[in-house]
Amino acid sequence: METIPAKSIVNRTKDPSWFGTEYNMNIYRGCCHGCIYCDSRSDCYRNGSFDQVKVKANALRIIRDDLERKVRPGVVGTGSMSDPYNPFEEELQLTRRALTLLEAYGFGVAIATKSDLITRDADVLASINRTMPAICKITVTTCDDALAAKVEPHAPSPSRRLAALERLSAAGLFTGILMMPILPFLEDCPENIRDIVNRAADAGARFVYPALGMTCRAGQREYFYQKLEECFPGQGLPDRYQKRYGPRYKCVSPKARALWEVFREACSRRGMLYSMGHIVAASRRGHETDQLSLF
Repeated sequence: METIPAKSIVNRTKDPSWFGTEYNMNIYRGCCHGCIYCDSRSDCYRNGSFDQVKVKANALRIIRDDLERKVRPGVVGTGSMSDPYNPFEEELQLTRRALTLLEAYGFGVAIATKSDLITRDADVLASINRTMPAICKITVTTCDDALAAKVEPHAPSPSRRLAALERLSAAGLFTGILMMPILPFLEDCPENIRDIVNRAADAGARFVYPALGMTCRAGQREYFYQKLEECFPGQGLPDRYQKRYGPRYKCVSPKARALWEVFREACSRRGMLYSMGHIVAASRRGHETDQLSLF
């Protein structure tokens, strides 16, 4: 695997309100899940070889040094620009060893992933969770494995992800679903929204956090339209997106208002959290609040 240089890996976040993460950590660069909608393909991130996963050289030493320099512990987010459980992680185990460093230095973690490999590290996450939050966020945009195979072609199926969610929940971890993005004209129907909420609840998850639409900007947009035509030929989806959204960055579903009511009703009926403030508060309940900075 190709390595890339890095001076620092655990860095302060600009907005700690996102799941209460005071720091961000990405050991890998790029992703091989092949999701056709991925925002990280955008030109602004300057990663022309996005589908090729690269690893930051001397990552564990840099992470150790970064943690030693922090004045106070906090929650470290990972998975924002690359999946920390990409297939190479099974052998390299860099994410696992980084988690052990977070535990040793008294930091919490908030992981976002599309991989069921996260269940391998349930033991370390449980150890972290004894003193600090350990939030497991698994992305599910549809429970339809066939549709997911088109829009997320190399990621583990939603069925596998939901099974992983159930195992993590059974281990006593704070789990939930990132229901994002919900693709307009493909996934934005009430049946899909209810299905995701119900399957999350059945798996023992505590929350579902939604985005009823997607982002679309230079670099990402062209790739997305190309893949729409390849995966859904003859349906005119690129034209529908262009007519509806043009060059807009935020492409909110035209059904967003009605879908929000469906989502809120489903969450209320199943006792699922969906407000960011409530999610963060619940994830920190039972931990020593004087160790955690407020956001």
